[in-house]
Amino acid sequence: MDLILLQKVQNLGDLGDLVKVKSGYGRNYLVPQGKAVPATKENLAAFEARREEFEAAAQDRLSKAQARATGLTDVVVEITANASEEGNLYGSIGPREIANAVTELGHEINKSEVIMGEGPIKTVGEFEVVIHLHADVETQVKIIVNEE
Repeated sequence: MDLILLQKVQNLGDLGDLVKVKSGYGRNYLVPQGKAVPATKENLAAFEARREEFEAAAQDRLSKAQARATGLTDVVVEITANASEEGNLYGSIGPREIANAVTELGHEINKSEVIMGEGPIKTVGEFEVVIHLHADVETQVKIIVNEE
């Protein structure tokens, strides 16, 4: 399936790129999310006519993400959880709990922006978690897990 990207998509391309993707990825994710449109002659002409508008919107999203990242630079989040005497948690701390804790501190993030490469946190201690705000903007937040 050939698509025209309406915004930068990580590991795929930039605004205005013609990309070839599997039909399920395009039909079920990129097009419904407004990240791409099918590469037809009409859509290509419409995109070129509105290219400046799309570039301005992309620049606006990037600047907002950078502003959010600067606000998150020195954020330290403390979470208390039930733990055994050895320091193992009885449950785990995932992206939802981290997003809620950071939001309570006054920095609005979604659980989909929290990237936990090693999986959920299952022990007491200090951890660095990546917050992915934009295709070009990532920051790290320090998470301190204390036992209850």
